[in-house]
Amino acid sequence: MKAKYKTKNKIEWKTFLKIVIAIALPIAFQNFLSTTASMVDTIMIGSQGELSVAAVGICSQISSLFFSCYFGFASGGLLFFSQYWGAGNKDGINKAFGLAMTCMLAVAFLFGGTAVLKPDFLLRIYTDKESIVQVAMPYIRIIGFAYPVQVTAVVISFLMRATERVKAPLFASMIALIVNFVLNWILIYGRFGTPKMGAAGAAVGTLASAIVNVFVLLGFLMKSRETVQIKLNLMFDWKGGFAGNYLKKCLPIICNELLYGVGQMLINMVIGRQSEAAIAAMAAFRVLEGFVFAFFGGLADASTVVVGKEVGAGHHMKGYQYVKGFAILCPVITFCIVSICLGLNSQLLGLFGLGAEAMYYGKYMLLIFLAAGTVRTCNYIMNCCFRAGGEAVFGTVVEIGCLFAISVPATWIAGMVLHLPFLAVFAFVYTDELIRFVFEIWYTKSGKWVKPVTEEGRQTLEQFQKELKGNM
Repeated sequence: MKAKYKTKNKIEWKTFLKIVIAIALPIAFQNFLSTTASMVDTIMIGSQGELSVAAVGICSQISSLFFSCYFGFASGGLLFFSQYWGAGNKDGINKAFGLAMTCMLAVAFLFGGTAVLKPDFLLRIYTDKESIVQVAMPYIRIIGFAYPVQVTAVVISFLMRATERVKAPLFASMIALIVNFVLNWILIYGRFGTPKMGAAGAAVGTLASAIVNVFVLLGFLMKSRETVQIKLNLMFDWKGGFAGNYLKKCLPIICNELLYGVGQMLINMVIGRQSEAAIAAMAAFRVLEGFVFAFFGGLADASTVVVGKEVGAGHHMKGYQYVKGFAILCPVITFCIVSICLGLNSQLLGLFGLGAEAMYYGKYMLLIFLAAGTVRTCNYIMNCCFRAGGEAVFGTVVEIGCLFAISVPATWIAGMVLHLPFLAVFAFVYTDELIRFVFEIWYTKSGKWVKPVTEEGRQTLEQFQKELKGNM
């Protein structure tokens, strides 16, 4: 019987890769376009000098904290979207969409209001360089207006991805990228008689492209009603314990993302107190890291859609095998992309207008990331799959526990107490990844993360547990 289970339940790679290509590639290209927009900003601003690059990099760290604060609600929404889609429950999708958007907008208005009214307060958390603060203030103030628009686009994109309409968000991102590039070119350099705005011009381009992006997405959402029709009366109908169930599932994810954001903020505070060359190198590295995340993030989102759909439909063993496939595929792709970036480091880093010292830092940061980033993306994809299966507590405990017990204190001591060289400080950022990897591999194999939110999924849960036990 044991051999029979192994034959029956092995990964069907041909089927798996077809699904990955159909769902992950459009999402990856959308993420790639979003990263390209960020890179365009940084490259164009690079002509204004290394100081401007560092200033935009600090602003990006604030946006990363904002992302961490709202992403828990977005991930919870994606969990419900994908499982309800697998079960064919369109009313449930509507309710989850309305609740996720409400929560995310609340976070966006809080961050956006602070960025607009008190930008210096946010910036001085991340750096003690007054020259960087003065350049960054106009940029982050304008970006604050974009935050509510951006989260609206995120929740619509997640809904469309979960219901397997992945081309529309890709098209919207293409249009937004073009708008961003054109406005950057005009406003940063003062073309056609406009004032030369520098970094603030890039912020205006980002705001305008975000508005265009959300309007294009809304157009597609309203047009494709045959899949899931959005109904306002259902979006805000959270009776019968729906809101409580959503928040219960989201709470561990929210805590995960929020505490992770705080941990990264503490790490970025250390980085922001290094030399200006190191801060500029970090800004360029984050953009290149974004290219890695573009492709890997497409796989992560695809894993959530694919695994969540199978678990929601009650096909738990298929979902289980897909998780194993993603856990193998993701680090391989990450290693390949970072290797290419490392081989082209001079050409890529040269795009950002960095000095010789910053270029040196950037090259060795990529070398460190080649090893550490490969393990990090494997951990990330497994955590995404746990959430898609309905389990968010384990991944949260492991990720946050290791972050605050290992990475944050190690980086803080290295940079703020021992004042080690910058590259040594940077290496300590990833010290928790191997320990997380051991725990998450074990939990993936255990199958304990399969906790469906749909009735269809619950009906076959006991059968899956028996089958998995027999397979072991």
